[in-house]
Amino acid sequence: MTNFKNIDLYCDGACAGNPGPGGWGAILRYGAREKELSGGEAQTTNNRMELTALIEGLRALNQRCSVRVWTDSEYVANGINKGWARGWQRNGWRKSDKKPALNPDLWEALLEEIDRHDVTVHWVRGHSGHPENERCDRLAVQARDQFRDQGSGIRNQGDGN
Repeated sequence: MTNFKNIDLYCDGACAGNPGPGGWGAILRYGAREKELSGGEAQTTNNRMELTALIEGLRALNQRCSVRVWTDSEYVANGINKGWARGWQRNGWRKSDKKPALNPDLWEALLEEIDRHDVTVHWVRGHSGHPENERCDRLAVQARDQFRDQGSGIRNQGDGN
């Protein structure tokens, strides 16, 4: 067994249009301590924001941890749990049908972050009352709306904890 810190990471993405302005939100929990993160982009897709939420959550950890991830993205959960992303990586970012895998830049970054930690990914149904998923959705929508309403915004925002 390892002596890694046990972290819960909740993450979600949002997009107005697909593509369009997008945002992501993440909550890191260690015991009773929490940290909220969010950010977005002016022109992106929902899947890119879902991936970015997880990447940025993992990047916020300054040491190797045991991380339980909670996402409502089947794309993200299946990409990790079913080994799709590792397969695409082995095949030069090509899927089994030889078509290019989408978002290889983010999948590559995510796999690097996953390799730094002991990660398990859990899928939750979105908009079903899961408290942390709902909070992440609000963070993502708020970040998205900064880009949609103002045409600008901050790339990555922490709460200072």
